[in-house]
Amino acid sequence: MKTLLFILVSFIAVTSTISGLLMIGDTDGGILNLPLSLLEGTPFKNYLFPGILLAGIVGGVNIIAVFSNISRSSTRYNWSVAGGIMITAWIIVQMILIQSLHWLHFIYLGSGMLIILIAYQLKGKWAV
Repeated sequence: MKTLLFILVSFIAVTSTISGLLMIGDTDGGILNLPLSLLEGTPFKNYLFPGILLAGIVGGVNIIAVFSNISRSSTRYNWSVAGGIMITAWIIVQMILIQSLHWLHFIYLGSGMLIILIAYQLKGKWAV
């Protein structure tokens, strides 16, 4: 379970940070093949602010979770839960704002929920 948690948190940390940085670097979404039309009906004119949120908040919290798991910090499961909540919230808000579904939404939503459940279990809140 600890290994799976580490893999999932690392996956979210790397992909959200890289994706966010690419959104910041190319605010029209061209590098990630994201049309600006996806942002119609949202408060965003381009991908700059979503990229900052994705890399800085979602990626940042999950990077902290990765390093706290590596160092076996006493707060590693708290950070993992926080990271799982961040990606889950990100995906839910994204699906609501763009009113579109993609198979990646389900991968990331499932990963976030699994991170929360595993970290909560390892934290000792649920007994098996």
